[in-house]
Parts: sequence; structure tokens; C-alpha cells
Amino acid sequence: MPRRVDPDARRAQVADAVIDEIAAHGLRSVTLARISARSGLAIGSIRHYFGDNLREVMSFTLGVLIQRAENRNPGLSGDPATRVAELVVLVAPTSEQERKENIALVEYRVMARTDPEFASEVATTSRTAAEAIRSLLRAALADRVIDEEALHREALLLLTLVEGFSLGSALSPAPLQEADVRAVVTDTLHRIRGAYPPRREAPVERAGT
Repeated sequence: MPRRVDPDARRAQVADAVIDEIAAHGLRSVTLARISARSGLAIGSIRHYFGDNLREVMSFTLGVLIQRAENRNPGLSGDPATRVAELVVLVAPTSEQERKENIALVEYRVMARTDPEFASEVATTSRTAAEAIRSLLRAALADRVIDEEALHREALLLLTLVEGFSLGSALSPAPLQEADVRAVVTDTLHRIRGAYPPRREAPVERAGT
């Protein structure tokens, strides 16, 4: 009796082959023949799951990359400032697999600049990340006097830090060191908190006064 094939596992196998190919040779090098060679699957098998359409394979792989990034479990601390640091460390590529996936995402983001099909999904992901950083930073600075304009600038600084880690890792032959990422983010948050005065507690009114 032939062994039953798991379609989801096969599609994931194809996506991993695409990611490896992008990391090695760039997004525009991806072809069904190269995917076949890397995955060990016949081109006919790939077409069985995606049709005779490389574009469908590429779109599916982008979805896999985004889902993997979103599904990382950060186990965030209860302290708001520490949560911000842990989130940045979480998304920074500090393992070889994360480095390869980051390279693929960077290349998809560049392509999305002129490709409407990819642009929408990439923009949504970027917007979600920016909102998460802003929300966490707001909580981390809840005990500080800071207006909305300043909060926006500081959140933009942290987002730029994330983007820098992402691009730097994509151009590097090795993953980032987690200790380095954590140190940079921790120092940045310390500087941000120190730039704004503590929020004073409102005086408690006494009965009969």
C-alpha cells in the first residue's frame, strides 16, 4: 500500500527549497527546475500542488515566511521596557535558519516596491510590526512625560533599528549575535527612558480639606 503523502508537508518542503534558493542565488533565480533540484521533488509533483505556475509557488512561500515570523513565541517579560527589547531580539535573525528566511523576506520586500501582488501583504506585515512596537513602547514609557509626537519619533527609531538588523543580516554571511542585539536594544531603551522626566503622581486629596 503506497504511503500517504501529507500535502501540507509537501508544500512546506517546496517553500523551504524556495527560501534556500533565494538565500543562495537571489529571488529572481527561482525556477521550477531549481526548486525541484533543491527539494528532491519532481517538477510534476510541484505542479500537482501549485499548478504550472511559479507565481503561485512564490506567493505561497511569502505567506510561509510571514507566518513563521508571526508564530515565533517570544515569552515576553512582564516588564514593559523588557518586552520591547525581547520583541526586537525575537525578530532579529540570530540563527542560520532565521538568517535565510530574513534574506528571502528582504528580497520579497524589494520586489514588492514595484509588484502590486506582493505589495499588499508586505505592507500589512510592516504596518502590524510598527503598531506592535509603538504599543509596547507606549507601555514602557507610561511612567514618563512624553507627548505623541515624541512617542512617534522614538517608535520610528526602534523600527529603524529593526530594519537595520534585518538588512545588515541579509548582507552578512553569518547570523547576528543575540547578545549584541540585546545589548544595542537595551542601551537604546535606556537612553529613550532617560530622555523624558518621570510622571509625577497627582496629590491625594484629604477628607475635609
